[in-house]
Amino acid sequence: MSTPPPRSGTATTTPAPHRSAAPPTAATDRPANHPTDRPANSPGLDWRVRFGILSLIWGFSFLLIKVGTDAYAPFQVTLGRLVFGTAVVAAVLVVKRERLPRGARTWLHLAVAALFLNALPFSLFAYAELTIPSTLAGICNATSPLWGMALSLVALSEDRPTRRRVAGLGIGFFGVLTVLGAWQGFNGLDVTGTVLALLASLSYPIGWIYVRRTLAGAGHSNLSLTGAQLLLATVELAVVTPLFTSLPSSFPVVPLLAVVALGALGTGLAFLLQYSLVSEVGPTTAQMVTYFVPVIATAAGVAVLGESLSWSTPVGAVIVLAGAALTQSRPRSRR
Repeated sequence: MSTPPPRSGTATTTPAPHRSAAPPTAATDRPANHPTDRPANSPGLDWRVRFGILSLIWGFSFLLIKVGTDAYAPFQVTLGRLVFGTAVVAAVLVVKRERLPRGARTWLHLAVAALFLNALPFSLFAYAELTIPSTLAGICNATSPLWGMALSLVALSEDRPTRRRVAGLGIGFFGVLTVLGAWQGFNGLDVTGTVLALLASLSYPIGWIYVRRTLAGAGHSNLSLTGAQLLLATVELAVVTPLFTSLPSSFPVVPLLAVVALGALGTGLAFLLQYSLVSEVGPTTAQMVTYFVPVIATAAGVAVLGESLSWSTPVGAVIVLAGAALTQSRPRSRR
């Protein structure tokens, strides 16, 4: 799960477990409220309702990953997620009669974007949840804005550091240490799983920055670009999965339904909701969904899966979100 990077024009997202977070995909350089960015048929639901639905979908995505990996290999869960997510977006492309982008250069850039924004983070989260609870994975996903701010200071010349943003970065990573119980020497923490989840959250901003440098102003609709990106991510996983896994001997119903829901809802539908939100209220408001996802992921993990929760987890999560909010804030312009 992931949301549009700040100051990225009309960047939309392919949800990730995050955006699902979903969760970013190719951007254009038109203003977020440009009339051509609005869907031809505006959704009937109020944007606040869609915002809440998107938060729930992405929040529960981490639970669905956990359930899926109970029966299937992480690569299989990710491949299934991409197949069903791509199918949903492809259906919308057909209904809207939109074509996939053309040009070898565009497809090459989209292949890289698909790796860092879909194939890699989705797989890392799936592997991480083999050994860590879904609650921790959801909170690790919330560190994406922190990684993004740190990387943008180096890679994007237009993102200048401010005291507020640097303070937010420091506060956010202090929150991460709180979640992980650093004062206890990370006792009881599965280091491998946690590192994989943090690397997954780091992969998103790497992809955002790459997209901003290569695909801004590409002249294609966000829907078209994202459909191609998801298709390429599916192909990438289809190549990798047989090399590291074998066909399941059985197909348990509940984990299979979890994978289907993870793809159709957590990737396909969530992208369409995010696309409509960005078009209607702009990326700044739409990206606020990031701050609700770990709360819902934590509540779902505790209530549905019975995962344990120490005091440091919710406290650290609040600190992480406060720091992330500061890194995304902008000083008010003086008139």
